[in-house]
Order: sequence, then structure tokens, then C-alpha cells
Amino acid sequence: MKSINFRHFIDLLKTCEELHSVTAEVDPELEIAAITDRVCKSQQNLALLFDAVKGSIFRVMTNLYGSEHRLSLALGVEKLSDLTERFDSILAKLQGLTALEKLASLAASTDGSTAAPILCDPPAELHETAIDLNILPVIRTHPLDGQPEHGGRFLTLPLVITADPEGNGWNCGMYRAALVALDRLVIKWSSSSGAALHAAAWATHGVPMPVAIALGGPPALTFAATLPLPAALDEFTFAGLLQGEPVKVFSCANGLPAPLDAEIVIEGYLEPESSGAGLFGNHSGYYSPSEPAATVKVTSIKLRSDMILPATVVGRPPMEDCWLARAGGCLLLSLLKIDVPEVVALHQPFAGIFHGAAIIAVRNAAGRGGKLIAAIRKTPWFAKAKLLVIVDDEQVPADEAGALWRIMNNVNWKEDMIISGGSLSIDATRKASETRTAIKADAGVTELVEKRWKEYGFDR
Repeated sequence: MKSINFRHFIDLLKTCEELHSVTAEVDPELEIAAITDRVCKSQQNLALLFDAVKGSIFRVMTNLYGSEHRLSLALGVEKLSDLTERFDSILAKLQGLTALEKLASLAASTDGSTAAPILCDPPAELHETAIDLNILPVIRTHPLDGQPEHGGRFLTLPLVITADPEGNGWNCGMYRAALVALDRLVIKWSSSSGAALHAAAWATHGVPMPVAIALGGPPALTFAATLPLPAALDEFTFAGLLQGEPVKVFSCANGLPAPLDAEIVIEGYLEPESSGAGLFGNHSGYYSPSEPAATVKVTSIKLRSDMILPATVVGRPPMEDCWLARAGGCLLLSLLKIDVPEVVALHQPFAGIFHGAAIIAVRNAAGRGGKLIAAIRKTPWFAKAKLLVIVDDEQVPADEAGALWRIMNNVNWKEDMIISGGSLSIDATRKASETRTAIKADAGVTELVEKRWKEYGFDR
């Protein structure tokens, strides 16, 4: 497949009539987010390009990946489930018995080496500008965002790039970054993230850690930055695997790589003192509390003269980030099938997708539901899933109503529900003692009705 970059993707969306341009002036303070939220939850779910942003000469793009069709276009597949087949073929060639062993060997494999990023000369389109973050049309999403620390304007689709003190082990993570001064960003990353591990390593050397923040670039890299990849496999290489050719990068002044076709690249160094992250309305539909976060002093801003700032709006599902998470689930299925071969399909309902909730179809489950649940729970991807439901393989997991029907008909509440800590597992498969005969339509009559449907006066 041919890779696609940010600008090409926007052009493709225009051609496919998947993009709506808002020409009326809009305010980056809450208004853009409110429009985006309404569109995400509507039948007219389109990518949004805001051409006239109050107080800025630059445009803002939201909801780029907010549907299966758009995200499939971005990743070069017909449908998101095709990602599973693609990843299956990659994993099949790798050494290792378990999914983690195969992932660990991916970077050093032939596929991994071929997909490693290519270093290029800096792009002529990026121009150095004065260090003033306020020139950017950064949105505020929710009324209480930032309180009590700052004004609540966050970069929500940043590619935050770090490396270890030896300049190796690149990490490209999706961590929200708050604007707190003309030359300061507060970036919230988890203590177990690649960036946090890099920061700890730099701290032992007593030297400020370089940080680069890019916005735009290949959609495959944006997607890869959302995934929990192992430390041995960097996001640039994984994006190259996904898009079928290496990501092109250039070297920043602080030594870090950045995507060649980025809209903007912000360089800086980590300061020793942490700052308050501020409240943030997140994917749960609630505000996450203000916690200590990394502070980055900006030393350079390079951007396109016609820069388009990509942003995402998160909140109560359905939202754009749900689709990115669902695509990640397609890759998790490939990994899960290695460790639990009985698994055949997986679906993550949007209502619980960020809590690891999943409906998983398994084969040969009769009398073995508890063992299969235990095996799935042993994997790192579902160990802490808030809700896990297993169903027989004739049930399509994406049919949420059908899965609920299986729960109501197949679950003995005393025997088939497992509560452990804050997690619930439900065995909704047939039991070994099953004596009922399931209703099945006559195949011949079903075919006849399908052929004559319009004769009956119905539209197809």
C-alpha cells in the first residue's frame, strides 16, 4: 500500500465528501469543541475544518479519524477488521511462542528493519518563528479544563517525542500538553509511559531531557502513538509497518526526530520542577483531577505558513478517540489469538472501551468458560478490563444486543460471573449440561424470502 500523510489525507476526505468546512468565525474557547461534540454524536458525522478561528490566522482540524470509514482510509484498509489480518501475517513470521515474545522480536526482524524511519533533510515548508505559543489556535474543550492551574487550552493530538540519554529507544506518545506561558507547556504522561522512563533516565545524568512535539504527520504515526507498544518497538517503526513504507523524519536541533510532513514542530527541554496539569474532561465523561505533570521549556517553534492544527475532542462516547481505540482492539485480537487460540473475534463497546471492556467470541467453550476467562485475564491487555464477556463463536461480538441476549439466556448468576477486585467477567457461552435446542430458521425459506422481499412491498 502507499502511505498517506496529513495533507494528502485531508484532500482524500474532500474527494470522498467526508469533510465539512466551517467558514463562519468560531471561537477556540469551547465553541469548536461544542460543534465537534455535536457532530461526533450525529448522523452527519464528518471531519471538520475550521477556516476562520477567532484570534488566529491558522485553521483547526477536528474529528479526522472519527468514523470507521475515515480511519480505514487513513490506515489504508477497507475496514478496520482488516488490520487484524495484516497484523496476523506480520506476527506469523516472528520468533517467539507468546504474543509478548513475538512483539519483542518485531523491531529486530526483517519487517521491522525495513520499516525503520528514514532520516531526511529538514523540510523547506517548516519555518522558524518567534517563541510564542499563543499564536496557535489551541482549543479549550470543557468549561472546567485547566482549573485551578491554568486556562485549560490543551494540545490534544500531539506526537510527544523523547529518547534515552544515548539517543536511542525513541518514544512517540500521545500525551496532552497544556499551554501555560508563551514558552512553557505542561505535559501529562503516566508514570509507566515511555516518556516517563526516559525522563527518569535523564534525571540520573543530571541533564535536561530534550522533547519534541509534532502535530500532523502520517496518520499511521498518530495511530501508533496511541498504542501501548513495548519499549523495544518504537512508534515510528510500527507506523512504517502499518503504512507499508518507512516514516520519513528529520532531525531537530535538540537531536530528536520529527515527521517530515508535520504541520508544526515544537522543541524544548524538560524542566526539573513539575507543574499542576489542571483538570481535564477526559474520555470517561468526567474530569480527571489536577496532578503533577512535566514542564517543558520551549526553545524552538517551526511551522508551515498555512499551518492546520489538528485537535481531538474527548468526552462521553461516541467520540473520535473511540475509533482509534477500536482500531487498536483489532491489533489486540491478533495478539490475543496467539496466547488463547480459542479466541476468534473481539468487540469493544464504545460505552466501556477505555475501561478495557470487551465481548470476546471463543470456540469449543462448553464446560471450559472459566478456564478461558482465566487465560484471557492472564494477558496484559485484559488483566484489568472492567468487564469481560465471552460468548460462543457463532455469536458476532459486535452484535451487542445479541451478546446481551446470550447473557440473559446462558448465564447462571451464581456460577458464571467472576468478580475480582474491580473487574467483572461473565461466561455467556453454552454449558456442557446444555439440553435446549436453539431455534434456527429454515435455510431454504430464508433464501426464498430474501429473493421475494420486494414482492412483499418492502424496500431492501
